Amino acid sequence: MKNISKYILFYLLAVALTLSAKFFVGPHVEFSGISPVIALALFSGLMAKDRDRMFLLPLLCLFLSDACIQFLYEQNLFPYAGFYAGQWKNYLLLLSLPLLAAWIGSSSRLRIAVGALAGPTLYFLFSNFLVWMQAGEAVYSRDWNGLMQCYTLAIPFYRNSLLATGVLLPMIVFTYRHWVISQKAKSVTA
Repeated sequence: MKNISKYILFYLLAVALTLSAKFFVGPHVEFSGISPVIALALFSGLMAKDRDRMFLLPLLCLFLSDACIQFLYEQNLFPYAGFYAGQWKNYLLLLSLPLLAAWIGSSSRLRIAVGALAGPTLYFLFSNFLVWMQAGEAVYSRDWNGLMQCYTLAIPFYRNSLLATGVLLPMIVFTYRHWVISQKAKSVTA
């Protein structure tokens, strides 16, 4: 039972970390991309023993933090809504990251580094491609130059997302291994 409570507490801390990032960092455009969500999604794919459950942690973090932000927004305590049109595309992109991490394989240091680079990069490429596709002609021209302009303008987001994932993914894996897993091993040997 003690192990279950560690897992539940770990999940709650992950949701709290996601909500804190959205609440404190989200309203500041210059900090866009600083979020634990990509790191948590990659972590889920790297560490999940049951592939059916690897989507649970990132989905809980996304949905519960967005629900809290939506509540705050409806109370006029936050500048933007937690739920918005087209949000399902971001969820789909973020929920594809556990699959990427599962494909990368085990959670060795090299594979964590590969995931920390590949996750934000793929998210950057696909999400901004979708932004370019959906934006009107007045925003980005429908040619190579318009697509490159869209990517160029999103480089600060990409930089922040690489930084956040590069720092948070190893921290999350370390915390999980040394707090949740090590406690599980100790309780088995006791």
